[in-house]
Amino acid sequence: MELVPAAYEIARALPGVERYALADQIRRCVISVPANIAEGQARQHPREFLQFLAIARGSLAELHTLILAAHSLDYITEDQLQPTEDLIAEVGRLLAGLSNRLKSDSQVI
Repeated sequence: MELVPAAYEIARALPGVERYALADQIRRCVISVPANIAEGQARQHPREFLQFLAIARGSLAELHTLILAAHSLDYITEDQLQPTEDLIAEVGRLLAGLSNRLKSDSQVI
């Protein structure tokens, strides 16, 4: 959940011309990460949970790409980029660990 305000802060830093494009896309995909984790967990079946975790990982990858694009367009500085990249990497590790645990606990492939 720490990633959500960090990404929203970046979205707010973007120029007005990006308000309905890049900024909206950043907000949508960062919200998708915890929302898919929650929805998958609520399904109470390991195979479905794994599917939603995969969707969350995809949204996380999309977020990372959008943040890198904002940086390459000089919309955000390296100082704004780095902490968010660190959070993205941490969430990615947590998602991978949870997925691996579910696979090993339930023998789901």
